[in-house]
Amino acid sequence: ILRQRLDLIYAGTPTDAVEDHALALVVQHHQLPRVFLDALVEGFEWDTQARAYDTLEQLHDYAARVAGTVGAMMCWIMGRQSSTTLARACELGVAMQLTNIARDVGEDARNGRVYLPTRWLTEAGLTVDQLLRQSDATPGVKAMVGRLLDEADRLYKRSYAGIAELPADCRAAILAAGLIYAEIGHQLRREGLDSVSRRTVVSTRRKLMLLVKIGRAHV
Repeated sequence: ILRQRLDLIYAGTPTDAVEDHALALVVQHHQLPRVFLDALVEGFEWDTQARAYDTLEQLHDYAARVAGTVGAMMCWIMGRQSSTTLARACELGVAMQLTNIARDVGEDARNGRVYLPTRWLTEAGLTVDQLLRQSDATPGVKAMVGRLLDEADRLYKRSYAGIAELPADCRAAILAAGLIYAEIGHQLRREGLDSVSRRTVVSTRRKLMLLVKIGRAHV
């Protein structure tokens, strides 16, 4: 159904739904490539199929669809359409998605979903069923959460180079989003990498401190 609605949007004849008309205006005004939206819809399809991801590379494929595409579309709409800048924007989206997955291991498991690479589980001597039944984070699970955050941090660092290429009035907001999301991972580390029995949040005070830091850097 979503693909059919995209067909109509790109044909210039969206359905009567308000959101379809809004997206049609964005598509027309910015000449937004459909490949981004098709990839996003594919990611949604993978979620409905409850796909498991054997390797970190496969998890990257998923994250690129459900989050990297969002970063790329924002970058495109901001007027920066070079392949390099789009790649950095995609990496920021993927980093955020990996942070989400690392933070929500327990919550996802309680909803019957496991996003951690299944090969990592095997290496830790765990099965998917065992993870779904766990109420506490074992050392093996904590190690996997740490590995996921390491990869997210690598991508955050790569993505920040692309922020300098964005329009001046967009940079601070995107940098703030990246730093605050990265801080979720830092806080999770400080709490011992337990994302099974608890859900890490960044305090409002810490967010404000990061925003002040960004503000000073952009004065």
